[in-house]
Amino acid sequence: MMQPIAFITAGKIAKRVDRVIVLRTGVIALAIFFTTVLMLGDRANSFLIVLGLMIGLGFGFYWLAFNVLTFEITEPETRDFFNGFLGLLTSFAGMIGPIMSGIIITRMDKFTGYTVIFTVSLILFVIAVLMSFMIQRRSAEGRFYFRQILAERKKNANWRHVLHAHFFQGLREGTFMFVIVVWVYIATGSELAIGTYGLVASGVQFIAYYVVTRVVKSTRRKRFIFIGGTILYLAIFIIVIGELTFAKLITYGVIISMAYPLLLVPYVSLTYDVIGKGWKAAEMRVEYIVVRELFLNTGRIVSVLTFIATVTFFSEEKGIPTLLLILGAGHALIYFFVRKIDFKPNNGGESYAFARQDKGEGDSGSTTV
Repeated sequence: MMQPIAFITAGKIAKRVDRVIVLRTGVIALAIFFTTVLMLGDRANSFLIVLGLMIGLGFGFYWLAFNVLTFEITEPETRDFFNGFLGLLTSFAGMIGPIMSGIIITRMDKFTGYTVIFTVSLILFVIAVLMSFMIQRRSAEGRFYFRQILAERKKNANWRHVLHAHFFQGLREGTFMFVIVVWVYIATGSELAIGTYGLVASGVQFIAYYVVTRVVKSTRRKRFIFIGGTILYLAIFIIVIGELTFAKLITYGVIISMAYPLLLVPYVSLTYDVIGKGWKAAEMRVEYIVVRELFLNTGRIVSVLTFIATVTFFSEEKGIPTLLLILGAGHALIYFFVRKIDFKPNNGGESYAFARQDKGEGDSGSTTV
């Protein structure tokens, strides 16, 4: 729940200072979070709300700056490749991190293992802070027009469809981002099993991102979004029907790892294209990202609150599977919003012209976004 507030605050700072400073602040905040956890040790359970606020603040600042930078350095012709290659790198890291964490925790005293993992994470965040100094600074000038861009959805149908799609994306992610991992642990009682799940899922995703990067074209984006969203929803039936086993969870992980690249690569690219063609996209790029993340995180909050209400008023055995089938439709519903997106021919007006930013990163002239 802290992330929406963090995004708005980070957006204001990005307009007044620089998005690289916001990125650096986010990474430092996450480093402070891991340092605090290390210092608290086994007393961390007593400070869950404070720790939640800290990590929410860190992720809010980090992802705001990251998404703005992504928007700035990519063009319509390169976004599918960029998002696919980014998925490759993320999947590769996902193959290493979970399995190594599982091995460390199972072979050491549990508290010692977690201490080692958080220490390594802290070191990586310090390295990330140092690497941020290599990014060229460029301020986003002007006032922070959050309300104007929020209201722009009433004038710009494409922008409205994208925001609605992101709400339903968040509706699935809010619950699924933690339920599956919890179920893996419940089914096995082993942290190593969580690492194994992550290794298998990320390995499949690595291959899938490689394939999708080579086959996705701008003309096929909506088709791939439909296929990916449909597969993601159908996969849920594997884990909600019958007895829950580790084999079922691994099967589910493999299937969704193939489907996510099909959905996310074209979906993220299409989102940035809509923003790029929006009203004053170059000057308002920070506000567009903030509003998008606001809808995404609103969906996540609604999802988590619905989960809490379900386990409070219904039995877990019946309530959670039914809830997953309802919330899990979020990604499948994305297609029914993005299929309405239509880039009108440019008639000389500002609203549908790709914004050009002078001397963007990786370009000596200008970058079309």
